[in-house]
Amino acid sequence: MACHNLGMKKPVPTDDELRSRLSPLAYEVTRNKGTERAFTGAYTYHKDRGVYACACCGAELFHSDTKYDSGSGWPSFWTPLAEGRIREHRDTTHGMVRIEVVCANCDAHLGHVFPDGPKPTGLRYCINSVSLAFAPETSSSGDST
Repeated sequence: MACHNLGMKKPVPTDDELRSRLSPLAYEVTRNKGTERAFTGAYTYHKDRGVYACACCGAELFHSDTKYDSGSGWPSFWTPLAEGRIREHRDTTHGMVRIEVVCANCDAHLGHVFPDGPKPTGLRYCINSVSLAFAPETSSSGDST
């Protein structure tokens, strides 16, 4: 797995920019801590190789090598792309205690992390598809013919 833009801060879009660029659902999820319905997101069953970035600021968050089918209805990953890409906050809404995950660059709500994932981390980052943008891996064979 290649390291992508490690340590590079992305510009944080203004609220007006996000309102004009994101779908109403993506705005509601990322800025107001909403959620998309289970099994409806574009990346729930997505299998392509590449990098999942924050839909708001473009910060690279997860690599497809760490994505797995958790059966939860949302894209699930067992670890972020690199340390410091995601911040965690205690979430006591909806009568539950959960750990919310947000983009460390722009504070966009991504989803939640749970301690029921696969090895080696045992974590399940349960992420809303609308919080993500996907960049497919490009093959670089080195041929110049």
